[in-house]
Amino acid sequence: MAGDILSQNEIDALLSAISTGEMSAEEIKKEEQEKKVKVYDFKRALRFSKDQIRSISRIHENFARLLTTFFSAQLRTYVQINVASVDQIPYEEFIRSVPKMTILNVYEVPPLDGKILMEINPNIAYAMMDRVLGGHGSSVSKIDNLTEIETKIMSTLFERAFDNLREAWGNVADIDPILTDFEVNPQFLQVISPNETVVVISLNTAVGESTGMMNICIPHVVLEPIMPNLSIKHWMQSQKKELKPEEQLQLEKRVKKADLSISAELGSSMLAIEEFLMLEVGDVLELSHRYDEPVVLKIGDIPKFIAQPGQIGKKIGVQIIEEVKGGEDDDE
Repeated sequence: MAGDILSQNEIDALLSAISTGEMSAEEIKKEEQEKKVKVYDFKRALRFSKDQIRSISRIHENFARLLTTFFSAQLRTYVQINVASVDQIPYEEFIRSVPKMTILNVYEVPPLDGKILMEINPNIAYAMMDRVLGGHGSSVSKIDNLTEIETKIMSTLFERAFDNLREAWGNVADIDPILTDFEVNPQFLQVISPNETVVVISLNTAVGESTGMMNICIPHVVLEPIMPNLSIKHWMQSQKKELKPEEQLQLEKRVKKADLSISAELGSSMLAIEEFLMLEVGDVLELSHRYDEPVVLKIGDIPKFIAQPGQIGKKIGVQIIEEVKGGEDDDE
């Protein structure tokens, strides 16, 4: 019983058994000293911790929200997608659970190795395709004889939908999902060994009045390089990295050496195109600004100072009088 937490009823039952003589304290001690054997199924090797499974679930809850928005816009009908479960099972068990005829999309996610599978229930897939073709979203069952046009429509739709995975995985990995294969029979897909552990994310999906499941199968080999990123510590920590004092000083030095363009606007003038085309060397333009009035000094394109134009020796210059205040430009 070491390591187990007993309920109040179990405690009362033990005390009652000792008091009535049905069980002695020595028997209880002997039972505690016996080694407990925990059954472990090597075919169902647990490669992911509960912490990592929770992170995967959180990532795909975000993915489900992105898919809901994407399909709602593409199909122009009611679409609702949410995570039903996240389990780690052998790949063979996943393939056995998939219907004999279904929609299977195979994706590569470079720079990660391996492939990801996305299985869509035909009831959902045909409802989506019917909406794309202008129908009411009704579903038919003829998955075994998809036409070339139907195959192209479905593969294009789910290829674009899976682009949302890039954003959903943004906190743990920078991936580039690529649709590499489209299949209807799971028996033809042997992307990894049957005993390899995979994470299966099941998504409840409703398209109009049609409902079904979408399953995402991610092999352990795909997630292995980014396993540390699936920890709660990595997930919860701030994305902002505080600079060390020496790094802060080095950054300040580089900023101080950055070049800035400074310009003083002496005035402006309005000309007709005909007048502009007739300009010649020596012509004088009348500006809207008096020569003795202060001018605006710009840093880049942002007004920052009021300055007085003048002459320094043989050079023209400006003297800063005051700083321009007000508006968002103060933060620049």
